[in-house]
Amino acid sequence: MSNEWTVFSAKCPSRASLARIANKWTAMIVVLLHEEPLRFGELHQRVDGIAKKVLADTLRALERDGMIAHGVDPDGHARYRLTALGRTLHEPLQALQVWAESHVDDVRDAQDRYDEAADERVLDGR
Repeated sequence: MSNEWTVFSAKCPSRASLARIANKWTAMIVVLLHEEPLRFGELHQRVDGIAKKVLADTLRALERDGMIAHGVDPDGHARYRLTALGRTLHEPLQALQVWAESHVDDVRDAQDRYDEAADERVLDGR
């Protein structure tokens, strides 16, 4: 195996990691788990719109990749928590969260301009 990994190579295993961390559900889960360990039901409540199966599949994949772990706390409840590897993802994923939240209006304005221009092209027969 080569130690010169690049996501631009079709054979590079880093592509799977990039796909996992670029997933919107992964980003939300990592940001939430950085705050505190959470139970499955707590994650499901806090990540609005995620299906239980998608949450379970995402958690399983993150655990397989070594980004999260789950275990039983002294109170007897199983909770998911970030591993040391998972904690390395928090800063870049939180930066994406901050960017997305702070640029909502800019993106929506750009979408409106694009859609208006596309409508004009259709109406003009172009």
